[in-house]
Amino acid sequence: MDIKRIILLSFSMVLILGIVESFEYDAKELESEEGWQGMYERWRNHHNVQEVSEDEKVARLSVFKTNVQHVHNTNNMNKAYKLKVNKFATMTNHEFRNTYAASNIKHYRKLRGPRKESFMYENVACVPPTVDWRSHNVVTPAKDQANCGACWAFSTVVAVEGINAIKTGELVSLSEQHLIDCDTVLNEGCDGGLMEPAFIFLQLNGGLTTEQNYPYIAQNGTCDPEKVRNQAVTIDGFEDVPECNEDALLKAVANQPVSAAIDANGHDFQFYSSGVFTGKCGTDVNHAVAVVGYGETQEGMKYWIVKNSWGPLWGEDGFVRLQRGVPDPLGLCGIAVEPSYPIKNSNNPINHEL
Repeated sequence: MDIKRIILLSFSMVLILGIVESFEYDAKELESEEGWQGMYERWRNHHNVQEVSEDEKVARLSVFKTNVQHVHNTNNMNKAYKLKVNKFATMTNHEFRNTYAASNIKHYRKLRGPRKESFMYENVACVPPTVDWRSHNVVTPAKDQANCGACWAFSTVVAVEGINAIKTGELVSLSEQHLIDCDTVLNEGCDGGLMEPAFIFLQLNGGLTTEQNYPYIAQNGTCDPEKVRNQAVTIDGFEDVPECNEDALLKAVANQPVSAAIDANGHDFQFYSSGVFTGKCGTDVNHAVAVVGYGETQEGMKYWIVKNSWGPLWGEDGFVRLQRGVPDPLGLCGIAVEPSYPIKNSNNPINHEL
């Protein structure tokens, strides 16, 4: 069994077992080999990680040391955010990028064609100083895509769950697996995709069923006609937010959660824990997320509230506050490159089970 398969199997076990507490360490453990060994064993037990050989253990311990030292050193700097030793601690940044930040957004953009130009919120004159759709019962808790590259499906679902809750007053957890298995014309399940084709699929195929009805299995499956017949939420289309325009994105997020994409392959982003992320990242977007609010710290730093799909133990319960209003028109980590949102005016089917 190769190293990548071992890593992904370990992370699948973390998902299945549902670990709910963060891993902590004492700085004194970094001062001796005995401390490192003990810390590593505690981390392995915490995440139920099993190595298959002594060579594998030595290799992973070396990566673990590098990552923990990076977390420790970064947290001793005067940054607006903190890192933590999370479930990615035995992955090199290269392995992490290949598994969790390797969605070829450019490829799917080319397949979809040019972005739409219409934007219903263009003439919005005033927006609230802060918006957090989580506090309005519009956003479900963070989910975990595990070792399946279907971030595009999670981003789509956040936006659809959001507009449905705004329009109906009912927050329903919807099915990413429905999209992974059934939306296969342009999107490719665990091998990547884009949100706009997913919105089109939902519009043309009668909507989306619930997570309870079509649960997530973190792998590609065959579209189940019995499950998708029981659709719970419909949409009437979608719009693109004008790209490279954080002001336009602000107007959209003030009215509903918005799907977006970012560059998520940075070493700091891999271990982000809390605070406003201002770290190093590019704008060649490779990971789909959803913007579910915005705000400003007491010190005056503006931020986006972004829902990720790496589980509740990453970041702030699965969310990241990403610096807003940076000089680059593409936004920090490219947050303003690929935003879009669903439109909903029609009623949902009345013969579905929640």
